Amino acid sequence: MNTCTYRVCTRCVMDTTDPSITFDQKGLCSHCQRYDSMVSDVVARADRGERQSELEIIAAEIKAQGRNSDYDCIMGLSGGVDSSYVAYTAKRLGLRPLAVHFDSGWNSELAVSNIESIVKKLGIDLHTHVVDWEEMRDLQLAFFKASVANCDIPTDHAFPAILYREAAKHGIKYILSGSNYATEFILPSAWGYQSSDLRHLRDIHRRFGRQKLREYPTIGFFSQYLWYPYVKGIKTVKPLNYLPYNKFAAKTLIAKELGWRDYGGKHYESVFTRFFQGYYLPVKFGYDKRRAHLSSLINAGQITRAQALDELSEPTYDRGLQEDDKQFVAKKLGVSVSELEDIFLLPNKDYSDYASYAHLFDIGLKIKRAFVRL
Repeated sequence: MNTCTYRVCTRCVMDTTDPSITFDQKGLCSHCQRYDSMVSDVVARADRGERQSELEIIAAEIKAQGRNSDYDCIMGLSGGVDSSYVAYTAKRLGLRPLAVHFDSGWNSELAVSNIESIVKKLGIDLHTHVVDWEEMRDLQLAFFKASVANCDIPTDHAFPAILYREAAKHGIKYILSGSNYATEFILPSAWGYQSSDLRHLRDIHRRFGRQKLREYPTIGFFSQYLWYPYVKGIKTVKPLNYLPYNKFAAKTLIAKELGWRDYGGKHYESVFTRFFQGYYLPVKFGYDKRRAHLSSLINAGQITRAQALDELSEPTYDRGLQEDDKQFVAKKLGVSVSELEDIFLLPNKDYSDYASYAHLFDIGLKIKRAFVRL
């Protein structure tokens, strides 16, 4: 654990707002140390183009596996830069993906426009799952009332549930993920909790929700980590870890080729996520997720520490838009602005104050990290 003295890493911009951060004698934080030991070589090899042949072999396997199906792979498409670039990469590799979008009720108009433009220009079929809004509203309000840090779990949990369900339905054996080391390796576990923990989600909803979840898509630990991957044989591939993936170059390319337009922040394609990351977390918990995002980019050599510090000196996003978003979120959730603010003033809680399968995820993470090192 870190001491009470405020410190910032000498390489990146992670600081002691992460209560679990530690520093070595040179002031290098535990996140940078983990990056160096686990993924720096993977990112460097990808940047040099040395992993392209690996990706081409994987693409050949995907094509062979799905040659008799309408689609040979499936991917989530949020309209953000990562998933948009994965869609572009999939088509460049000659794959036939089915794009899946989870309409949580919070899409910005720009996100809808980007998704429509991407699937049209790439000729990709799109399946959109529209959530039952009353259930979603009740679940998201329950997470706010629980006063936990990760209030975006209702959206993040549903996406893989839908992906696996659609993959199994169509006989697809490969999921393409936009997750990558270069732009999002660093994210303090203390700033949130596993979105895939169904026990955690259900306990919070049981305590604070009012409506039964009949249509909301869920996925349990056994299904996500055992049944679908090993029994059904559905594998997850992360193409961006095999490419020279530069966030800024990717934005330029998809803007030119796909008509994509920028949202102004990571995951800001959702109004809720923009408000959650740009207002709720910094104001209620003191967590600025830009620090994690920028620190990943620093380690990947895509920005300098000075550039990151300059960005952090600015507000998370426009103050006027923050107030507009607060009113919009309150109205969508069926409460007044003052009621929403009263909920935000409730004492902060840790995920461990609620039921979870944290011990199972800890074991899984240790196994995963052991494989990454190998």
